[in-house]
Amino acid sequence: EEWLPALQSGGFDEKRVQFKVRLFPDRITTHQGVLGLYFPYKRSYLLRSIWGTLALGGLFTAAIVITFGSSLRTAMRQKRLSEMKTDFINNMTHEFKTPIATISLALDAMKNEKVRNDQERMRHYSELIRQENKRMNQQVEDVLRLAMLDRQELELDFEVFDLHDLIEDVQERFQLKLQKREGELKCELEALKSQVQADRQQMEAVLSNLLDNALKYSPEKPNITVRTTNVNNEIVVSVSDHGIGMSAETQRYIFDRFYRSETGNVHNIKGHGLGLAFVKGVLLVHDSNIHVKSSLGKGSTFSFNLKIHE
Repeated sequence: EEWLPALQSGGFDEKRVQFKVRLFPDRITTHQGVLGLYFPYKRSYLLRSIWGTLALGGLFTAAIVITFGSSLRTAMRQKRLSEMKTDFINNMTHEFKTPIATISLALDAMKNEKVRNDQERMRHYSELIRQENKRMNQQVEDVLRLAMLDRQELELDFEVFDLHDLIEDVQERFQLKLQKREGELKCELEALKSQVQADRQQMEAVLSNLLDNALKYSPEKPNITVRTTNVNNEIVVSVSDHGIGMSAETQRYIFDRFYRSETGNVHNIKGHGLGLAFVKGVLLVHDSNIHVKSSLGKGSTFSFNLKIHE
């Protein structure tokens, strides 16, 4: 075999030849000639040839995976939202059905001639109807206030007041509920500066919702503490209980509307899953936010901050 030097490529190395064939096998002369071939950069050449296709294929695959993941996440979110709305409707129906039934029974009793002649019983049934009507009205107000927050139609009346005075007023109203369950509500008002500029009525609703939430999820005798402290130019308010607490999963969704933990999905704990969503909405309007620390079986602490009015 003899290579033809005139036809060699530059840098040709005979030892690296991978493919070869005689050019003139039928020639009688000794110079039959051989064609040799090898690829010095075969792998890099092939990669350069197909890298564009591979890149497009990778991008297309990534797009499919991302789209699928997004669709799955959206479907799961819609499923969870649908379940929460269904639970809200069920709870709302139950909450309305109970006072309506009570009012109906009270009205039927008041039709009785013996009851009409008994002023004490008439006052009792009248007060019962008034309380149940107030309860239904409060439930409707909760839904309407949250809707107004969404539409930014909730009218706020900012004024300067002492937050400690408001906390003490709210505490007095909850004493009756606590006495019925032999509970205790302590106020540790340690903040030296407690003047704030906010909507007093809405802040009262915030505190009432937090205390009501602490009562609902405290088994047996509730033990609740309201504490205030000053941090920089703010007053921090915390509401702590020693109730059933929450898991980390529950804490992720506790401020979503209609959401209620598994314990709250039964009717022995009343509510619609709107209270904490409303609290967060009101605080956001006041340039504040709410935080929660909780662990199962050890209770929960909700805290928020407001700027001090100098």
